[in-house]
Amino acid sequence: MAKISLIVNGNPVTGKVEPRTLLVQFLREHLRLTGTHVGCDTSQCGACVVHLDGKAVKSCTTLAVMADGHEVKTIEGLAADGAPLHPMQEAFREHHGLQCGFCTPGMIMTAVDLVHRKGHDLSDEVIREELEGNLCRCTGYQNIVLSIAAGAKAMAKSDLA
Repeated sequence: MAKISLIVNGNPVTGKVEPRTLLVQFLREHLRLTGTHVGCDTSQCGACVVHLDGKAVKSCTTLAVMADGHEVKTIEGLAADGAPLHPMQEAFREHHGLQCGFCTPGMIMTAVDLVHRKGHDLSDEVIREELEGNLCRCTGYQNIVLSIAAGAKAMAKSDLA
């Protein structure tokens, strides 16, 4: 067993894990943060995306021991203290960027990372290209793209830019 210490959603966390434990397993099974989903276990669907030190990573192919000493943010920790939803979450709700919701946490975490990397004025083409590696089996992506564009603009107006 390996002892790990990390910051998850702003809170210090410690735990003992087998060295082969995936970050998604640690988050879901040890910390009960079940918003991060397991979809494919092969890094293809993006349902497991979290932020590791501010960058989007697929937690189904990241070992928990790799997060030792680092900061992890999950969908549960995305909204600012006291706010019900992050602007990107609100944009997904307002623009119907979800149906079954399984892919939504990963899509939102990827979208927030996209805005941090590429800015707030995103073309449909850039959004679609950046969503490669995030699969949705329900929506056809049009409302996801609209949601991300709206969320990017909303983030520009908030302190979460």
